[in-house]
Amino acid sequence: MVNEDLNREERDEAPTPESALQAEPGVSGHPSISTYPGVSAHPSVSGHPSVSMHPSVSAYPSSSAHPSALAQASGLAQCSGSGPEDLSVIKLSKRRWAVVLLFSCYSMCNAFQWIQYSAISNIFMNFYGVSTFQIDWLSMCYMLTYIPLLLPVAWLLEKFGLRTIALTGSALNCLGAWVKLGSLKPHLFPVTMLGQVICSVAQVFILGMPSRIASVWFGANEVSTACSMAVFGNQLGIAIGFLVPPILVPNIKDDDKLAYHISIMFYLIAVFKEKPKYPPSRAQSLSYALASTDASYLSAIVRLFKNLNFVLLIISYGLNAGAFYALSTLLNRMLILHYPGEEVNAGRIGLTIVIAGMIGAVISGIWLDRSKKYKETTLVVYIMTLVGMVVYTLTLNLVHLWVVFITAGTMGFFMTSYLPLGFEFAVELTYPESEGMSSGLLNVSAQVFGIIFTICQGQIIENYGSMPGNIFLCLFLTLGVALTVFIRADLRRQKANKETPENKLQEEEESNTSKAPTTVSEEHF
Repeated sequence: MVNEDLNREERDEAPTPESALQAEPGVSGHPSISTYPGVSAHPSVSGHPSVSMHPSVSAYPSSSAHPSALAQASGLAQCSGSGPEDLSVIKLSKRRWAVVLLFSCYSMCNAFQWIQYSAISNIFMNFYGVSTFQIDWLSMCYMLTYIPLLLPVAWLLEKFGLRTIALTGSALNCLGAWVKLGSLKPHLFPVTMLGQVICSVAQVFILGMPSRIASVWFGANEVSTACSMAVFGNQLGIAIGFLVPPILVPNIKDDDKLAYHISIMFYLIAVFKEKPKYPPSRAQSLSYALASTDASYLSAIVRLFKNLNFVLLIISYGLNAGAFYALSTLLNRMLILHYPGEEVNAGRIGLTIVIAGMIGAVISGIWLDRSKKYKETTLVVYIMTLVGMVVYTLTLNLVHLWVVFITAGTMGFFMTSYLPLGFEFAVELTYPESEGMSSGLLNVSAQVFGIIFTICQGQIIENYGSMPGNIFLCLFLTLGVALTVFIRADLRRQKANKETPENKLQEEEESNTSKAPTTVSEEHF
């Protein structure tokens, strides 16, 4: 973990006063954070008694669409103990990339354990003497566990913060890996299931954090890139999970030797500060100011489900991510049907899908930070995912395995890169609601559709073959594209970030001239 040297941070990250404020001694607060008349924005800033503060925060329609989001005077005058020390200063922390790197390591270990059974499902099925459906549940338990635990973990995230959640998830992940080491006998399938369930609980503490980390630690022009980098760790774990198990665990008949190889794979799996001192963007600064310590999660969920654009995104995201989960779980089974004895190449094809998706995720994150075209980028990536899935379906049964590598990689480039896009688009549509809550609901949708698609496609493959099973997914991806078309690009976080300090200073000067607080109309926002 990264341990903070607070004294050094005081020296290295101490803010420099805004030149504009130095030129205006009569202004009682930094223009980046405004509050009600007569309330000091920060205890260290002395206010002129004749100057009224600009009540601009309460005038934002995206921030005050519901009563609980209205900033109370006491809430704006001081921030909570867990928040940054000075909301009036916008500054990037030098430690932000280290935080993303550490989180990516946690996420990578957890994702590896999710896919390690599915990558060699036929070998585990023979070793434990269980059905393919039981092996599939080693993957689907990740999806099932997430659904009921989302709300408790979302509450813990808001209550105790990122650091505690990350440590808890990492500890559970380690515990699950050690439990699996006690399942190296053919009759101990329940023990390996228990270890996998523990790892699935750890996943709840990890899966919804990328957008939260990006918003809390990174500036307005970095959040999408940071989110894609945080998702990068999860995808890297899946990639390793596809590549390593087929190499470490060969398809042999001797149970003792097989147990030894499985133990090597299990043994492979046997620095985080809460928040930066200063908010990294204006939107995050306002989010801290509007935060309520007694916020009702039920009321927050109600507000989110009243947001039609977000509801459409929940469904379309779930369809895409659910298709990815089903493909990842059943990839080995599909490839072995057409290419018997190619367990290693099946893992390599899975690796190709994920690596291509990781590259796509980074590219799309950088593009979003520069263009801010969330709706357009999401729609194009979704359409290309559908096209890639159709081409993959049509080429899977060809005798040339190299063709499958190309078509699967093309599909993965778009399908996997959609995941961080969905997180960031959700934050834009739901600001200033908690990033953990919006991304958590997206993941719940993904888990629900993942379970449904895995069960249905597995049964279709078993009874009718791989092509009908993939066509089944293509139909639902088509529905996802149609739903994405109807999402309106209401980019609330971007609107908050566009409220520049210079604009605020000009508004406060006008307020000082009239000696009365001014208001900002909804049209101005």
